[in-house]
Amino acid sequence: MQRMGMMIGIAPEAIPEYRRLHAEVWPEVLERLRRSHITNYSIFLREPENVMFGYWEYTGEDFAADSAAIAADPVTRRWWEVCGPMQRALPSRAEGEWWAGMEEVFHLD
Repeated sequence: MQRMGMMIGIAPEAIPEYRRLHAEVWPEVLERLRRSHITNYSIFLREPENVMFGYWEYTGEDFAADSAAIAADPVTRRWWEVCGPMQRALPSRAEGEWWAGMEEVFHLD
């Protein structure tokens, strides 16, 4: 199992709608994540900075292939079209990233 954390900004005016959408995530999006071995997924919001922290655990064997399957899923792509404009990518993110990946520096088991 691999723990993964990532960050992104959010437009302040979009926060109520983002909260509403994530209280009712489309079932097909959740199922695609599960089929791609994503578990224990949480998103945290920090206001007034308007920064979100996402965390999940990856239990698969090939993250690149599972990520590609998520990205190819038509329902997930529509979900991203709805949520993406609300998000503000961090300038420091790596090339090809939307949510900026983070390095795990501590874990208490």
